[in-house]
Order: sequence, then C-alpha cells, then structure tokens
Amino acid sequence: MHRLLETASFRNRDRAMANLGALADLPEDLQSRIYFLLSASADPDMALHCLSRLHNEKKDEFGRLTGNSSLLLPLITVFSNSRFLSEEILQQPPSIESAVLGGDLHHLLTTEEMELRLEDFLLQHGTGVPSALQLAQFRRQQILRIMLRDVSGLCTLAETTEELSNLADAILHVTYRHIRDELTKRHGAPRYIDETGASRLCEFSVLALGKLGGQELNYSSDIDLMFVYSANGETDGERSISNKEFFKKVATQYTTLLSTYTARGICYRVDLRLRPDGKLGEVCISVEGARHYYRQRGRDWELQMLIKARVAAGEKAPGRELLDFAEPLIYSSTLDFQAVEAVSATRERIQEKLQQRRGTGKEIDVKLAPGGIRDIEFLVQCLQRLHGGREPWVRHGGTLLALFRLRDKNLLSDSEYSRLCSAYEFLRHLEHRLQFEEDRQTHVLPQDRDALEILARRMPASELGSQASASQMLSRLHEYLDDVREIYERVIYAQQPMYYTGMVAAPPVEEAGESKPAAQAEPARVEQLDSNLVRFLDQKAPNFAAAVSRANLKRSGKSFERYLEWVAPNVEWLDWLDSDAVLTGYLLDLFEHSIYFSEQLMRFPEMLRELRRARLHPGVDDSIAEAAELEDANDLRRFFRREMFRIESESICLGTPVFDSLKRASNLAEAAIQAAYRIAVREVAQSHPPLSADYTPAGQMMVIALGRLGMREFDLGSDADLVFVIPDEDGPEHQFWTRVAAKMIDRISAYTREGFMFAIDTRLRPNGREGELVQLEGAYKDYFAQRAETWEGLAYLKSRSVAGNVERCTQFLNELQDLDWRRYGQSGRSQKQLRLMRQRLEKEQGPENPLKAGRGGYYDIDFALMYLRLKGAGIFFKVLNTPERIDVIEKMGHLERADAAFLRDAATFYRALDHGLRVLTGQAEGTLPRSNSHKEMLAELVGRWTPAHLHDQPIEVELAQIQDRTREFFDRTFTG
Repeated sequence: MHRLLETASFRNRDRAMANLGALADLPEDLQSRIYFLLSASADPDMALHCLSRLHNEKKDEFGRLTGNSSLLLPLITVFSNSRFLSEEILQQPPSIESAVLGGDLHHLLTTEEMELRLEDFLLQHGTGVPSALQLAQFRRQQILRIMLRDVSGLCTLAETTEELSNLADAILHVTYRHIRDELTKRHGAPRYIDETGASRLCEFSVLALGKLGGQELNYSSDIDLMFVYSANGETDGERSISNKEFFKKVATQYTTLLSTYTARGICYRVDLRLRPDGKLGEVCISVEGARHYYRQRGRDWELQMLIKARVAAGEKAPGRELLDFAEPLIYSSTLDFQAVEAVSATRERIQEKLQQRRGTGKEIDVKLAPGGIRDIEFLVQCLQRLHGGREPWVRHGGTLLALFRLRDKNLLSDSEYSRLCSAYEFLRHLEHRLQFEEDRQTHVLPQDRDALEILARRMPASELGSQASASQMLSRLHEYLDDVREIYERVIYAQQPMYYTGMVAAPPVEEAGESKPAAQAEPARVEQLDSNLVRFLDQKAPNFAAAVSRANLKRSGKSFERYLEWVAPNVEWLDWLDSDAVLTGYLLDLFEHSIYFSEQLMRFPEMLRELRRARLHPGVDDSIAEAAELEDANDLRRFFRREMFRIESESICLGTPVFDSLKRASNLAEAAIQAAYRIAVREVAQSHPPLSADYTPAGQMMVIALGRLGMREFDLGSDADLVFVIPDEDGPEHQFWTRVAAKMIDRISAYTREGFMFAIDTRLRPNGREGELVQLEGAYKDYFAQRAETWEGLAYLKSRSVAGNVERCTQFLNELQDLDWRRYGQSGRSQKQLRLMRQRLEKEQGPENPLKAGRGGYYDIDFALMYLRLKGAGIFFKVLNTPERIDVIEKMGHLERADAAFLRDAATFYRALDHGLRVLTGQAEGTLPRSNSHKEMLAELVGRWTPAHLHDQPIEVELAQIQDRTREFFDRTFTG
C-alpha cells in the first residue's frame, strides 16, 4: 500500500490511503498487479477511486472482473481516462466484458457490422422505433470499445475517427429505417410521378457534413445533417399526406430521438443549420428545391461545406443526385481567388468572435485557435475548391487523405504536408482526450495544472513519449499552432491569380552522359514553380523569387524549398535576399553543393545571418576573438557552429584557397579549446578546488595539438588530437588538472541540443589509453628519450601548443623534437621504419580509405615529408602546414624543384578532395562517392580550390594520375 503511494502520483494522498484501505482484503498477488497498473496509469487518483467504488458497491462483479487477467488492464485504462465510461462500467459491469471479450477489440467494425449489432441489440428490447435510451446505451457500449482500442494503441487516429463515423452512420440508418416503416404503416409509402409519367417510390437521403461527412467524427461531436427527398408528391395510404409533410415528420422525429437526453446521456446532438437557408429553411427539401437553391443563392461557404458531404443514411439516390449536381459549383474550373478570400474572412470572423467571447483569458481552443484544427480544414478546403476543377483527384471529404492528395499533386510541398499532418494528428488526439473524459463537446484545454498533467499522460506515447508532462505537451502544441498558422497565411496568400499568368517552366535538366528525347523530357522545376511557397515569394520578394526561378536547381530543390518555409515568415531575412542578389547566389550555391550545410540551414535557419556576414566582410575572422568572452559551454557550441558555417560558406561560395580555409578552421578550433580550458578551470575550481588553498589555477597546464590541428590543417568533421602536460612543480595538483582536462573534453565533444563541436582523441599521450590523461613534463621527456615507439616520436613533428602556458609549451616541444632528430634523423633509422609504418597503414587502412592510406594516397606525401625533414639539422619550427613543409625541405636542398612543384599540386588536390567530401556530407570520407550526383558536386567544388590543370579532366582520371606519380615519388624517396 505504501509502495504505491510512493510510486504513483496521487493528488490527494489522504483519499488515496482510504481507497487503498478498501482494497486491503485482496490477495497479495492481485494487490501487486493493481498497484503496478495504477502507478503506470494516466490518472491513479481517479482509477483507484473507481476501483474502490466497484469493490464496495458490487463486490461480486469486482471479483469477477479483477480475477480475469484479460480484464484488469482495460478496466484500469478506462478508469484512468474517462469519467463517463467509468460510470458506465460502475453501473453496468458486464459492459467492459462485452467490449474486451466480445472478439472485436482488435477489429475495426464497418458500418454494416455496426448495423447488425444494433439490430441485434434492439431485438432484445422489443420491436418498432427504438427509444432514445436504447440508442444512447448502444452508442456508449461501442464508444467504450473504440476508446479502449484508441488508448491501448490498437488503432490509428484515422481508424478511430472512421469507426466513430461508422457507429454514427449505423445509428442514423437503423433509426431512419424504423421511423420510416412506422410512418409508412400510418400514412402509406410516399410516391411521386417522374418525367415519364410513372409512379415511383420517393426516397430520402440523410446527408452528413462536417466531420461526420469526412468520416472523421469525434467522440462527442455534433453531427451536421441535411435531409433531401426525391420529389414532391404524396403517400399512397388511407391517411395520405404530402411527401414534404411525410418527410418533415421523419426528420422531426429523427432529430428529436437522437437529441433527447437520457439516463445514459444523449446519443447525438443534431445540427441542421447547414441546410439551405439555415435556421429559416425547411427541415427537409426536395432534390429540385436544393438544386435551385445552390444554383441561385448558394454562398461560398455553403458550397465549401459540401466538400465533406456524403450520404450517411437512408436511400442513396437523392443525395447522390444533389451532390453530382453541386460538384461543378463546389470545384471551380478557373482559379477564383475571391473564393479563398471569402473563406479566410469567415475564418477571421470565427476567431474574432472567439476572442470576444473569451476576453483576455488564457484558454486554448485546439479547434478554433489560430493554427488549430479549423485552420487546417479550411486550408485543405480552400485548395480543393481552387484546384479541384482541374485536379479531380484532390476531391475528398477526409482531411488527412485530402492532404495526401494535395501533396501528390504538388499543391503542398513535402514539408508542408508533413507539418500539417503531424499538427492535425496531434490536435485531434488532444481533442479526443478532452472529449472522452466527460462525453462533452469541448475543445478547450483545462487551466488547472494537475488537469494538464493528466491530459498530457493520456496522450499517445507516439506524440509525447512515455514520460509526458504538461510543459512538454504545451510546448509541442504551440509549435504546431505556429506551424499551421504560418503555413496557412503563406499558402492562402500564394493562391492569388497573378502568379498563374506567363509562368514558364525551366528547360529540362539532363544527367551527365544522359539525354532524353524531346517528347520524354520533363520540366526540371515544375514542382518548384507550382509550390505555394514560390508563389508567396513572388508576391513578397519578387527579385528573390525571380532569382530562385532562374537558378535551375538540379539537386536541392526539395531541401531548398523546405528552408524557404523558415525564411518566408521573416520579413528581415526576405528583405536581405530580395535586395542582395549576391547573397541569394551564395544561399543557392550552398544548397547545390553541400548536403551537410543545407541540413544545417534547415535546422538553424538563423545562420543566414552568418552567410550575410561572409558576404559583407569576407575573410575577416575578428569574431573568433569573441570566444575569449564566453563563459557557458552552450554559448561556446553555438559560437563554434556559427563561425564554422561562416568559414566554410566562404570556402564554397568564394573559392577560398583550401589551405587558407583549413588555417581559419584551425584558428577557430584553437579558440574553442582555449575557451573550454578557461571554462573548465573555473568549473572544476568551484566543484573540486585544488588541494592547496594557496594554489591559484590559471594557465599552468599545457594543451598540445597534434595531427591536422597541430599542422593547422583542421577541417569540418576533423578530430582534434590533444595531449595534456603539466610542469613537474605542479605535480601535487595532478588530480585537479586531470579533472580540468576531462571537463574540457566533455565540454568540447559532448553531443547536445546545441550541437557538437568536434571529437577529441587523446591516444597519442605516452602509453596511449593506458597512460594517465595528464602527465608531468619530466615523465614525458623521459618516455620519449627511452621508450617511445618510432611512430610516437614522429607524431610530435606535427605538434604545437594551443592552450595554457604557450611559451613554456613551445620550449617543451622544441626539446621533444630535438629528441626526435637525435633518435631518428641523426641515426638514419627513420627511412626504414617510416617505410614499414607506411606499408602497414596501406595494408590495414588502404582498402577502406584509399584516398589517404591507399597506394599513392596522401600518406605517401606525408611520410615522405617527415623523412626528408628529419634529414635536416633538427631545425625547430613552431608550426608548418604541408605547403610550408615542402618549402622548407626544398630550401634545405632535400627536394628538387620539379618534385616540390608536383607535391604542392598533389597536396592541394588531396586536401581539396578531402575538404570537398567534408563540406558535401559533413564528415570525413575515404573514397570517392558512388552517386553520380554527389561525384558531380564534388568535382565542381574541387575545381574551385585547385589550379586549372588539376581539374581539366574527370576527377577519377585526375586522381589516378596523381596516385601513380605520388607513389613513384614515394618509392624513389625511400629507396634512395
């Protein structure tokens, strides 16, 4: 008992204790199962209260229900989700058995199956017209089963709404049939004379509109109905009456029966206000009368309401005849923006009335709020009316299927479709949970915090996860409302007819090496031209829209369109792009040549600011100094992301020489490391101060970069090889500095919502992974003088200080490199050892990474330069990148001019190739891409960073020639 109080979230612990006490006589294993299920339920308070009532009031039924393992979970599910269905079970315990054990829980019942079950149910209570109580009781039984399927995850949203609609259709049809039969016995059958003079039976259709018409009914919706009959005439009985009077009797009895309140609630609230002439119109109307009305006096919103209309009950013919007649009126064959404006005006009036009624309250109506369910439905219907005349495929009453069909016809983009569907499903799930709690037609979220928490826990796990909270639910809700509102305004505005004049598709784009016959050629950008987004831009930013239309994007149209959905609502961004053709060119260039940065822009649209900064101040990296002022790791991650994007954007758009871009990226990584060093020292000093109170931690630790960062050739997606060293005199605070180093690594390499800077590899420290993370300066020197492997010593030829005590670290590295020269250069051992190391790398890594480790790859150049540098007199340089290494070695006389020129070309080509792969995909790649499209993008990028003679033939051919010549140079160097 106390265990449950600890694990379940009870709002009233005293009442919970009393209710638990009522269950104390249960077997221990049953208590355990109940406690477990209650603790996992959406509302443990309500579920426990209902269990206690059932136990106290109907002990035998309680024993039967809880003793069946198949019933206990559904029972607690209902008790924790719906008060009115809980009351149904408490009054009629067998109802849960019927719902769970009846064989239909895993099955969607069709209208016909519902009708059979309703007829069987009514037979148990006599014949004739069913009573309101019987209909309400049957509806509750089926709602209980449908709700269990919904909450248990046994059906989708679409299946839930379809089954709720099938239930309503069945009740409507069976009820109509009984009422008509009874009236026919009294007055005879209604008949009319057709155009041939023959007497025909007059039929009657129940047309459903709104959510029932679209087969998307809620748990507690009004049902919007319209009644039409075949034609005027009279009945053939002794007490003959006109057909109009006959069907008025049908309609009146029908709506009264369905809308009567009973001990089991109401069956359905019937709304007839959508009929011709609304409240002032006849309750039912002949087909001819309805035709005349819609032809002569039907208003835009009334025609729009018919989009969802269908025959739900009665005879099919009259309703189908009317809808066939109305269809050309509903779906304009010409583009009529006035229809859109009329519906938008209706929407705005609804929202104004909602605001007036609610005043300044904070209530959220998921149906009528801006961006809510009604906006999605209005948007869909507007597009259907405008385009349904020429695209019959988009004509459908259901919102979700209509969205799919609009996307299928390119009237919505992929992103618009995805965002609208996600929002619609979330809002409808939320609406359902608001309604099935009390069987009330409500769309307003509660304001009580506890009620909001319960509502969040009732939401499907697919929407909010298994640990849902009110704050998470509200945050998601506002995101969806904002999404819908923005799409609604943009898409509706985009339908203005001026865009459809003079629209010419761009010429077809041919794949490299392929062509299509003219008859088969397809416009490459028809999809973009048809986009609502581009139409919107044509109105708001015509210069930008024209540039986009001329761009003829071959590879990135979809992703660029999704990005524009973020740009479109931002007036400032649109103005930048509309007024600056160069900035627009940069943006298009990024999307065409970098999948990675396209994704980054879609994830962080505000990085357009950095692209503009690159446009206005190219080559200026003053902002990197801002890292010195940052005090928070998340701020540092955002800073790094922005600056790396700016640097790489210039590389792509301006063709910045590749080694210049690598140097700038290295400076950025160095600034980030220095900032992380400072942040880590402060945080560790606060949480784990130094052992000595007199010790002031500052820059004592030396942070050394090796590898690409050590050479200033760091790039997007590079790891940073770092090692940490402290002077011997700081040894007593070794633990403190170890914590600082670990904190630095975490702050730099952690994956967070704000992004990821770069990975850190510390394995190049003495003894690798087995060695201490932070080591003493003296121990370092001893290790390299006595025990270091050849490859370890040579790795420090590409090292430099990046943080901490830079002056002392530079002297320390000078001493280490002097050791390297004495051990490997002066002794002459390096040639054989380096060749063996290179052969091993080629064997182990070459097949997977041929561009670097394969035959003639970049490692051939790197190893040759290390060997030639060791042949020198041990001259120390703080830092040398590859071109600078080549220059130094050439000046030392160890490299012929022709070889030096070739190595500069080869190194530039390899780094350009590697850089291109990184900006293309966001990560290091060891091989050329297989995709022709990606290979084409890569070749275009490499051409920007290499001299003309290195990209005057296909990239595979150029690569093969450079590999052959690089291997020839390597062999000549290591056999000389």
